[in-house]
Amino acid sequence: MRFDVRRLGAGDEAAVHAAGHLFDRAPRPDATRRFLAQPTHHLLIAYDPGGEPVGFVSGVETTHPDKGTEMFLYELGVDAPARRRGAGRTLVEALAALAQERGCHGMWAGTEPGNLAARRTYARAGARETPAHLIVEWSFRGRAS
Repeated sequence: MRFDVRRLGAGDEAAVHAAGHLFDRAPRPDATRRFLAQPTHHLLIAYDPGGEPVGFVSGVETTHPDKGTEMFLYELGVDAPARRRGAGRTLVEALAALAQERGCHGMWAGTEPGNLAARRTYARAGARETPAHLIVEWSFRGRAS
């Protein structure tokens, strides 16, 4: 199946909310506006031939003084009926192409070892797995931004 992938930016908040069913929770207007306004934050949405949103990928460029800039694939989501039809791979490939266009030296994503669908999608899009890493996180409860 062919998908039309659109890169969203400032002013495309309505498109994000129209694709709200693809996200873990309903997109928040303030966070959506803030995300789309950042030139180093990227949101791509895949549409089926009928114009319905069926998937998204988000990426964030990160730059470090001694490493340069790379793309962090923040999240990939595909609607259940569109899975196993190439939407995820198409989105990941589109983000990788955007990363190259923007001068990133690479792209990376984290996923759980048991998330075989994500691992297969990333592999089909040209990723290679590296040895396991441990992720640590901080949770600042009550902070909205």
